[in-house]
Amino acid sequence: MTVHLEVADGVGTLRLDRPPMNALDTATQDRLKELAEQATARTDVRAVVLYGGEKVFAAGADIKEMRAMDHAAMVLRARALQDSFTAVARVPKPVVAAVTGYALGGGCELALCADYRIAADDARLGQPEILLGLIPGAGGTQRLSRLIGPSKAKDLIFTGRQVKADEALALGLVDRVVPAAEVYEQAHAWAARLARGPAIALRAAKEAVDTGLETDLDTGLAVERNWFAGLFATEDRERGMRSFVEEGPGKAKFT
Repeated sequence: MTVHLEVADGVGTLRLDRPPMNALDTATQDRLKELAEQATARTDVRAVVLYGGEKVFAAGADIKEMRAMDHAAMVLRARALQDSFTAVARVPKPVVAAVTGYALGGGCELALCADYRIAADDARLGQPEILLGLIPGAGGTQRLSRLIGPSKAKDLIFTGRQVKADEALALGLVDRVVPAAEVYEQAHAWAARLARGPAIALRAAKEAVDTGLETDLDTGLAVERNWFAGLFATEDRERGMRSFVEEGPGKAKFT
């Protein structure tokens, strides 16, 4: 299998495993969607790490496979390509990308599906599809512009240039840069911390933010309002408030 889901201590690691560069062929895309849906459904998975291994996150699509596809074939495939990445973006739990080495093309688009991105200090990210006479097709034109703004996204998409970790951090493309040897450890620690948090409230927070980015302010406020009120029916809310009153802030243990 080219993607694995490994679960420990509430954290599910979605690990790409297609050496040497984790090229995202159609089989890998389909497997990614399958395991993202498993991570969504499994109650023992409370947070997720996206990881490609110590050397590379994912260097992009399988160009040899794509070259053999004509227009008719890609019309049939393009939706499945997007759906595989959307399945990751819609995991209703905290998701962090641990970016090592290259995250280019589809690899960069996969990292964009995470809620938070931790990159190695030697990582390189970019959307080089324009150099093939193409545009990003797995969400890059949409998620990248929402994350870093349209003009910065257009610069990366129009030029196809790669950015080093320090520039990616300045652009807001990644959220933290750490030594390469610490990327997975720190990503797992981020996920493990949230895995101990209130699962329904985290789900509500993620849905409220993501929905709000895709709609008008009034609709976003309505989503927030409904989730906020709904959380008053949860055991975690009762546990959190009781702990705050009796023990002080930040000491609640959620189940």
